Formats: sequence, C-alpha cells, structure tokens
Amino acid sequence: MATEDITMTSPTPPPLSASHTNITSQQPPPSTDNTAHPPTFDLGNLLVTDPSPLSGHPPSDTDIHTRAQSCAQALITTLLTTCPIHAHPTDKSLLMTLPPPTTPLPREKPLPRPREKTRWERFAEKKGITKDRRGEVGGNKVYDEGKGEWVPKYGYKGRNKQGEGEWIVEVDEGKEKGLKEGETVRGEGRRERKEKARRGERKERANERSGRKGGGGG
Repeated sequence: MATEDITMTSPTPPPLSASHTNITSQQPPPSTDNTAHPPTFDLGNLLVTDPSPLSGHPPSDTDIHTRAQSCAQALITTLLTTCPIHAHPTDKSLLMTLPPPTTPLPREKPLPRPREKTRWERFAEKKGITKDRRGEVGGNKVYDEGKGEWVPKYGYKGRNKQGEGEWIVEVDEGKEKGLKEGETVRGEGRRERKEKARRGERKERANERSGRKGGGGG
C-alpha cells in the first residue's frame, strides 16, 4: 500500500490593517511612577502633607493652585469629621478641640540659660546642706522642751516669739542699758525679729544683684 507524506502547516496570519498599525505606534512609552499617594494629616498643627508628584517639570501655577485647594479641602473635611465640636459656655460660639500635634517643630527662641546660683545656694552646696520634703532646711518645726511638744519655728505660736507673752521677763542689765528711750526689754524680741527679717531682705536683694552681674539672667 502506498503511503503519502502529510505536512502540517499553520495558516499565514493576515496583514495588519492601517488602523492596527496606528494604534500600536501611538501607545505611550513607559512613564515614571505617577501613582497618587494618600495625604497625611497632623491636625494638631493644622498640617496636611501630600506626597503625590505634580505633573510637569516644573509644574505650572495652575497645577500648584489646584493641588493646594484639594489639600485644604481635605484638611477641613478631616477636621470636621474627626475633631469634637462644642459650644462655648459664655458666648455660645463653636469651638473645635484639636488633637495633640505629632510633628515636632523647632523653637522660635533659644533655650533659656540656667539661672545663676545665689550666694546661699553656693554655700549650701559646698557645705552639703539639703532641703527636706517641706522645702525648708531642717523642717519647719522644733521640739519645745518646756511644753514637751513640737512647735512651729515661725508664725503663729512660733518658737521665734517665745517669751513675748510671758508675764515675767528676765532683764539683762547689759541689754537694758543699750535700749533707746521708749524701748523696753519686753519688746526687744519683736525688734530683733523685725531687724532679722530686714537683714534677710537686704541679703536677698544683694544676691539678686550679684546674680545679674554674673550673667545668669535668662
């Protein structure tokens, strides 16, 4: 029996039409990444950041204005939908409470210089004198052995006023001779207390002047 050779051939594709050729030639070349990125908000600073690139190099003023308007509208919409709004208790005006800022901003002014230590602070630091929890050296009370209880150092019923209300006052002849006309031994304690307060005020003013001269003012 005779055999025949059979060869399988694929049909020849028809030629492209003119319209197909134009479509292929008009396809745009690969472009840069112009994918739109969602804006981010810092409502505490009323800040919106849109990282999406602008078209054109450089972008036109119209594109910049359009993008700015879009960002401003997005910021206002986000504020109105996320921040609580309440009425002012006095004039009934509307107030919006902003969240804490998230973007750190630089300071407008430099950091203040440290305050110059006073003469007493330098002396206390040198001698190791510290303050207790009440803020006063040694506390604000002392033990009165005569009364058998703790009494305030100063103020109402203070230890510094001890003896002023006594009926009998021990007279120191030396101090009595040094009194001026009209002064009495009974009022000597009060005069000493006032003079001590005035000396303290003078020392405080002197310390302030010394600190200003040292350039410690901030």
